[in-house]
Amino acid sequence: MRIVIAEDNALLREGIVLLLTNNGHEVVASCAAGPEVLAALRKHRPDAAVLDVRLPPTFRDEGLRAAVEARCEFPELPILVLSQYVEQTYATQLLAHGARGIGYLLKDRVGRVEHFLEALDRISSGGTALDPEVVTQILSQKAASRPLENLTPREHEVLELMAQGLTNNAIAERLTITERAVSKHIRGVFDKFGLPPDGGNLHRRVLAVLTYLGNAGATGKDGGQQAPG
Repeated sequence: MRIVIAEDNALLREGIVLLLTNNGHEVVASCAAGPEVLAALRKHRPDAAVLDVRLPPTFRDEGLRAAVEARCEFPELPILVLSQYVEQTYATQLLAHGARGIGYLLKDRVGRVEHFLEALDRISSGGTALDPEVVTQILSQKAASRPLENLTPREHEVLELMAQGLTNNAIAERLTITERAVSKHIRGVFDKFGLPPDGGNLHRRVLAVLTYLGNAGATGKDGGQQAPG
């Protein structure tokens, strides 16, 4: 896979380059500032991008804005965003542009090589890869302002794992239930969210996740989870 990365910390940037190249990927460009990102993407047309949220010159949302602009210009480009902390606003802004091929991980996950590489593979296949801590904080914030009283505790658990990008089989293993039971709970979520069946299970799966994250209106044409409900 040909990858563009953007990270201002030189040590971490070189570490990511080494990690990716040692696992068979090619880093075609490594950027240290926000304004460099789009130029590198246009020049190299990579298979994926790994971007830090906060980049020079402002160290605010340079990487996030670059990611959003990149998705507008290259809608099919898989993007894995890295952040030091859970940035709820940034996470929901990025997801508002569609969940297909999007990942959001905390930086400490990069040190967990298998987790990081799995997330990269997942988004490159059109799935999503949301850090569990990101999902937990966003869902907690939404639940505090708008409790979803119609969801059962189990449906809530299944939906949270869906948001992390897990397949039905992986959810079943995590919760120690059957895959058939997972499908039943997902159908219950679809029904309670009022998601029409004519969009297909993949489309409804993403809509369900983004409804729970408060971004349902922006995902009309995106699908992307790997297993139907």
